[in-house]
Amino acid sequence: MSKRKKNLLPYIMVSPYLIFFMAFIAFPVIFSLILTFFKWNIIGRMEWIGFGNWVHLLNDRLFWKTILNTFKFLIIHIPLQIIVALVLAEVLNQKIFMRGFFRAAFFMPFVISGVVVTILWQQLLGYETGVLNRMLVAIGLGKVGWLIDPRIAMVSIAVMATWKNVGLYVILFLVGLQTVPKQYYEAADLEGASHWQKFINITVPMINPTIFIVVVLSTIGGFSLFIEPYILTGGGPLNSTLSAVLYIYKQAFEYYRMGYSATLGVFFAIMVMLVVILQQKFVEQDI
Repeated sequence: MSKRKKNLLPYIMVSPYLIFFMAFIAFPVIFSLILTFFKWNIIGRMEWIGFGNWVHLLNDRLFWKTILNTFKFLIIHIPLQIIVALVLAEVLNQKIFMRGFFRAAFFMPFVISGVVVTILWQQLLGYETGVLNRMLVAIGLGKVGWLIDPRIAMVSIAVMATWKNVGLYVILFLVGLQTVPKQYYEAADLEGASHWQKFINITVPMINPTIFIVVVLSTIGGFSLFIEPYILTGGGPLNSTLSAVLYIYKQAFEYYRMGYSATLGVFFAIMVMLVVILQQKFVEQDI
């Protein structure tokens, strides 16, 4: 093989990735940034409007509503996700009967299609024919508007999202728990520490990096929430479950405001990065 061919070989090897990166990542990002300065309905000509989309964004009440909804979801979802996943991981880290089966069972919802899981919960939470309301009626209680009451609709979606994703975070916490040196627990046993004291004073501080990863992934998941509100509520009732991605989708493919949709997408992408950076700074200060 000639020297020239040897020099070209590395570029040939990475070219498929570069083509993929340019076509599906770099180009969409650049085009979205450009599109924020235009008014476009897909079929017509692109009309330059400068910062018009950004001005409209700041004055859009539904935009601010989506931010409120997103943070409401995160406030419910992240603590619930961490607590449930950490408790399950702690239990599954012990030598219990059929431990392998339970680990696989808890992970199963995560690998099932999000659409399938959402339809399953739709059958569970439906007002008229939902399983939960039928059970409540059977024991003499009234029906609950799990998905039609603006006060609790987002709570229902947060619980469903927790159930869907908890398997992934259980695995992450299991990995973190297994890296904690056993000598620390043995020393605590000699001091007469209870299981709770060992958990709070040894386990939690040692798995702080894992907790941070879970918080970051849950935050990104909260900002990318789409399937659940799209299928369960359509963003209702009264826009109480209108998520960021669902609002972007509606602007693009229901109202054909491609420029404004791109503006929303760019804004929320920047917002996610800022939130993650703030979380990282908080963790570093805590350490």
